[in-house]
Amino acid sequence: MTILRNKTPGDPSGDPARLARRLIRGRGQAALATSLARDDARGHPYASLVATACDIAGNPLMLLSDLAQHSANIKVDSRVSLLFEDTGAHADPLAGPRLSLLGDARPVEDDAARARFVARHPTAARYADFADFRLYRVTASRGHLVAGFGRIEWIDGAQLRIDTDFSALAQAEAGIVEHVNRDHADAVALYAARLSRKDGEGWRMTGIDPEGIDLRKEAETARIEFAETFAHPTAARAALIALADAARAL
Repeated sequence: MTILRNKTPGDPSGDPARLARRLIRGRGQAALATSLARDDARGHPYASLVATACDIAGNPLMLLSDLAQHSANIKVDSRVSLLFEDTGAHADPLAGPRLSLLGDARPVEDDAARARFVARHPTAARYADFADFRLYRVTASRGHLVAGFGRIEWIDGAQLRIDTDFSALAQAEAGIVEHVNRDHADAVALYAARLSRKDGEGWRMTGIDPEGIDLRKEAETARIEFAETFAHPTAARAALIALADAARAL
């Protein structure tokens, strides 16, 4: 089994759609563009910063207050754009990878998706169940990827999410995460230290999906990708063991 370590999304050897999906899954925030719903400036572009997570298929999730201007905008026009970027390590931010995602944002009642959002953003547990907060799922129609010099292209929305049958993994996700954090904290520490080159103790797994795992320590997060896509819990567990073996070999 081949393991893909924490490559930068702009790696020119990578598949553009996979690089785009990695940006979506790997970032915990995005710039959200909506169409202003105010009468004094109706239709004007409005940009805001939002916390994001993903459902297991890779669709972006946002937990928004009804009182926020962007929520009022989405209620009138559900078309949105999200900018995901990983430019912090670049002296020239424009040299870093980024994805402008075009899609449709709709409120959803999905306990699994809500749990994934809270796992990604633990402080959201304080207000996730408030009546004036809603979970939105963004269904992508297209994405514009800038992944380095000469790597600029449009990607169809269907390529920005996993379209295989991953229902078994989705049902098993919570149990896998709980088991790994409870019984294999040493492996999680190895994932963070040797595969993501992250310092410190206290790392925990917050999610597993067909393409990789998400880790968190306090406010810091890490994304580790598999080289293959795994839709079944048995294969995903084998991938976790392979990750630990790869980490120990470094």
